[in-house]
Amino acid sequence: MLSVKKYIALFLSLMVSAVAMAQDVAQTPEMADAFRRDGKIYVVIAVVGLVFVGLAVYLVLIDRKVSRLEKQAGIKK
Repeated sequence: MLSVKKYIALFLSLMVSAVAMAQDVAQTPEMADAFRRDGKIYVVIAVVGLVFVGLAVYLVLIDRKVSRLEKQAGIKK
C-alpha cells in the first residue's frame, strides 16, 4: 500500500511541475493586472489565506476528535 502512495505522490508532483512549465512568463494574465491596478489583489490573497487557515483549523479539530475516539475505543496505532 505504501508503494501506491509513493506513485500517487510522484504523479501529482510531475503534474504540478508540468503545469508550472506550461506558464508563459512573457504573457501576464489581464485579470491579475486589473486586480493589482485596482488594489483588489490583497482582497483575493486575504480570502485565499482565510480559506486555507479555515481548512487547517478544521483538520486539526477533526484529528483531535478522531484521536479522542480512538483513545476511548482502545485502538492503538
